[in-house]
Amino acid sequence: MAKDETKAAEKAAYDTGVAGLPENAFRELAADEEYRPVMHPAHDYKEVTPYSVCMGLLLAVIFSAAAAYLGLRVGQVFEAAIPIAIIAVGLSGALKKQNALGQNVIIQSIGASSGVIVAGAIFTLPALFILQESHPEITVNFFEIFLSSLLGGILGILFFIPFRKYFVKDMHGKYPFPEATATTQVLASGQSNKAEGGSQARTLVIASLIGGIYDYLLATFGWWAENVTSTAAHWGEQLAAKAKLVVSVNTGAALLGLGYIVGLKYAFIIFAGSVFVWWVIIPLMGTYGAPEIASMAPNAIFSDYARLIGIGGIAMAGVIGIVKSRDIIAQAVGLAARELKGKTDAGTTVRWQTDMSMKHVAYFTFIALTAVLIFFWLGVINTFWQALVAWLVVTVIAFLFTTVAANAIAIVGSNPVSGMTLMTLIIASAVFVAIGLKGTEGIVASMVIGGVVCTALAMAGGFVTDLKIGYWLGSTPRKQEQWKFLGTLVSAATVGGVILVLNKVYGFSGPDALVAPQANAMAKVIEPLMMEGPTPWILYMVGAILALLLNWLGVPALAFCLGMFIPLQLNTPMLIGGLVAWFVSNRSADKKLNDARRDRGTLIASGLIAGGALFGVFAALTRFAGFEYTSPLSLGTTQGLGCAMYALLIAYVVYDSFRAKA
Repeated sequence: MAKDETKAAEKAAYDTGVAGLPENAFRELAADEEYRPVMHPAHDYKEVTPYSVCMGLLLAVIFSAAAAYLGLRVGQVFEAAIPIAIIAVGLSGALKKQNALGQNVIIQSIGASSGVIVAGAIFTLPALFILQESHPEITVNFFEIFLSSLLGGILGILFFIPFRKYFVKDMHGKYPFPEATATTQVLASGQSNKAEGGSQARTLVIASLIGGIYDYLLATFGWWAENVTSTAAHWGEQLAAKAKLVVSVNTGAALLGLGYIVGLKYAFIIFAGSVFVWWVIIPLMGTYGAPEIASMAPNAIFSDYARLIGIGGIAMAGVIGIVKSRDIIAQAVGLAARELKGKTDAGTTVRWQTDMSMKHVAYFTFIALTAVLIFFWLGVINTFWQALVAWLVVTVIAFLFTTVAANAIAIVGSNPVSGMTLMTLIIASAVFVAIGLKGTEGIVASMVIGGVVCTALAMAGGFVTDLKIGYWLGSTPRKQEQWKFLGTLVSAATVGGVILVLNKVYGFSGPDALVAPQANAMAKVIEPLMMEGPTPWILYMVGAILALLLNWLGVPALAFCLGMFIPLQLNTPMLIGGLVAWFVSNRSADKKLNDARRDRGTLIASGLIAGGALFGVFAALTRFAGFEYTSPLSLGTTQGLGCAMYALLIAYVVYDSFRAKA
């Protein structure tokens, strides 16, 4: 009788959609064990509805704009999955929606298209604006950005679908999926406790307003310093002139939140890479280098020489990732071949494991690849056989690297897409020069092609997170796959418009230029290759050798080399945010209380990121509308106020995190 009551209770829980995550959700299964998700596999649930689609598209637009601003302004792209999941849970609770879990998964899946499309676009295409300064004949238009992002995103979706079963189901419990785990917990806890979900949403909204208003006032009025630097003081100016040594930190809210989420370990590694360049390489170059280098300011040495070492390291880190993943790539390719031949398991016909038809995937892949070829031929290169070569490069590299990107996300939660794209550009440029495609025409072709590949890889990495979330919770993969295309379309259109607006407001050169570190790296790599100028191979080789040594020592080479490439003032707040996260989660002897404080801090940090980035877009639009304001305060005053305001912001994060209860 007790057994029957247990089964009845389990069925009731599944029917109402409030069951928590099963005990075996995050561990490997025994030989005769099955995983049953939160939503019963044999039952149908509300997933694709006007509410879920419209809300997903709205959040895709908002977070595309916010992520594009943050990525171009400070060089960091945040993942939108967790904030979108929190918003979805909070809204379903506020609107008193019943059995909203399936709809929330669709909202998250569509909305999360924003982050991956933005990463693909801003890592490459702004390089065309950067190179316009030295090559005015280069032109950039909305449709180049839009089509490059759209077609790359579509290819990333289609190339990954055959590998879904391998990564998501067959490897159950073998990959940690850090971002997918956190997002799944948010969605599941919100479904089982709507009051808690609403409380989480309120915390996120408050943090977003604080971070947004803080960053808006900072960017628009400049009443306190955006970058606190040692060169503002006389002693610091002398130290920079004689020893080429600089200390600086960006005081923005979004970067502080980003550092908190990244955590102390990776924030420290990134900062260590930055310190190695700024406090070791640059002083050595400035002291013992050639006279023309010794006469340069630290920032100029970094931009023209030291940062190129980081580029070489990033590229080699991508190669290391591919080599380490060779067995997984072979397995995934074999799985794809079997799927395309129709050799599927009989048990995959249930709703929970139903993908788009492989015939449809093959058909749409053919259409997408044809569209890419036509785009290259008529919109970029204008010579068919050269466009065909470019198309072959894109097809082969994007398909092979798709599994690498998915594997990286599954294991560590970060996608080394910039390193892989750099390597793609070097390979593509060498091929293009060999077939006579060079000069500014070759630059445009390489960057647009790089945009397609970069977006495809970013999408593949992001999509595996969405599908793993759906697997744990029991949504229908086919519906996630189908509606991901619409999220990609909307995100591509949004990011194209935002890039054009930000270029007009800030530009990519001058004192207030957009940082766009990844796009600057692409520009520095591609220009000498295509214009037959001197290429700093020695610096690239030094970075590559350093990455090999780091890998041998067990240090994450990609994180360290990214720190070498991104300016110091943007890496210092990453470390500060990581230290805040460590402090918040280690102050009590009660582990549950520490975990609760850490999770609340993650929520607050997500709000600072989303609010700071979104209001940053509003600040850009304010300037675009013609509003200009110059702060009357002195440099010393703004620097002091910058320190004070930043300390208050940190105190808010710590205080509010400590309000959590076990």
